[in-house]
Amino acid sequence: MYSSILTGSLYGIEANLIYVEVDISTGLPGFSMVGSLSNEVREARERVQVALKNAGFDIPPKKITINLAPANLKKDGTGFDVPIAIGILQTLGYFREKATEKILFVGELGLDGEIKPISGILPIVKEAARRGIATCVVPWDNRVEGSVIPDIRVRGARNICQLTAFLQETDPGRQEELLPAQPCGTRQILEREQYRTDCDFSEIKGQEVARRAAEIAAAGFHNLLMSGPPGGGKSMIARAMAGILPPMTWQESIEVTAIHSVAGVLDRENPLILRRPFQSPHHTISGAALIGGGVHTHPGAISLAHRGVLFLDELTEFPRNILECLRQPLEDRQVNIARVQGNYIYPADFMLVCAMNPCRCGFFPDKNRCRCTEAELAKYWNRLSGPLLDRMDMYVETSRIELEKLQSLSPGESSAQIRRRVVEARAVQEERFKGKKYSFNGDMETGELERFCELGREEKRLMELAYRRLDLSARTYHRILKVARTIADLGHSEHIREEHLSEALAYRLTEGARIKNG
Repeated sequence: MYSSILTGSLYGIEANLIYVEVDISTGLPGFSMVGSLSNEVREARERVQVALKNAGFDIPPKKITINLAPANLKKDGTGFDVPIAIGILQTLGYFREKATEKILFVGELGLDGEIKPISGILPIVKEAARRGIATCVVPWDNRVEGSVIPDIRVRGARNICQLTAFLQETDPGRQEELLPAQPCGTRQILEREQYRTDCDFSEIKGQEVARRAAEIAAAGFHNLLMSGPPGGGKSMIARAMAGILPPMTWQESIEVTAIHSVAGVLDRENPLILRRPFQSPHHTISGAALIGGGVHTHPGAISLAHRGVLFLDELTEFPRNILECLRQPLEDRQVNIARVQGNYIYPADFMLVCAMNPCRCGFFPDKNRCRCTEAELAKYWNRLSGPLLDRMDMYVETSRIELEKLQSLSPGESSAQIRRRVVEARAVQEERFKGKKYSFNGDMETGELERFCELGREEKRLMELAYRRLDLSARTYHRILKVARTIADLGHSEHIREEHLSEALAYRLTEGARIKNG
């Protein structure tokens, strides 16, 4: 007696289809499982046997062999419980062999037969749809998440008895009553306005330069570093940026939702992520929590911020070895985690926004309040490596807010007004990069700079002067061009002008360079 049940397994944020092969034969009673299994998968043996017994199914004392194919792929997680149980019941003749054709099963079993939710449903359903599978049976609490993917029927099951009754039924109408398909209405949800932020730019007093820098960074997806005395509004500006970021495309929304699904942090009732992520980890975060990995490999904060913002407040309080881990993801836009069982690749295309004090006491260059020596200033800035600072597209200083602006009752420009300009600039970039794998100026590849950032004679002369005077690196030179391209897009200019380059260059004057030059 033999049966084969289709299921899925996660590898990073991608999924592979797995076949659960079940053989029941006469011989010494036993229950063996093979196929490169983790401890969690091996424990399914006990969960499945007890769950079937408590659900009222009679399992005869025979030799049961389970193989999860292909055997060369490492199997992890608890989602194999349901397909193993279904395979056993089908082999014992509880329902016809054709009843499980073109159906993918996934879910964890409780000891009472209840089907419990698991992480990573979205990538599994997405892969099943891509491979032409007609139906996915998922845990009841995961049904809304699974229904995010169109062109596939997703059914939620509460327990193994309900699922068995569905497979035993031959009438399609009765089947629909037992396990109704979850409707997919996510495209309409995506089109709604979903921007609700804790902070609006209208609440921020003063800091016009920093506000302008935040707008440019949001429009072109550029990395931004803000430095200034405490209480000046750096953190408020960073958090308000969530309200001016352009909306995600359908593909971006699915990709971001898949990452959060694998991490197990999705809202079950509203699983589709429509707003760009905003991650703000504390400076005590570990390397595995930031980059990803751990005992059970999982996405880190930089992957959870994919296509959104990673905000590092109090940047110099982060351990230097933790910050250095960001260098490669900032270039590659992904993180590759190597483990004995294989390599896991997680997307990490995020916009890095950082805030820091200008010195240890926080009041430089105010000599009336700052008592830091030059050596202390140098030591403070040396907490940040040159290569990391080189990867920051923009640097801006915030200052102490004047009393007149703080007491002013007239509101500043709102996030909605700024966002309109950002969305217009985003539309220009979408048209420019149509058919390419990136859609923001900040993601532009070096080989495309000559085409999209062409400079005139006067502009070339300005950049030549800046390259020599400021001792720029090749990376910095390219990043200045990308920022200038975004400034031109915000100004509805087809070509990069001198004023665009001058503003972009102004954002490259780091505090470290100013201290060095006295």
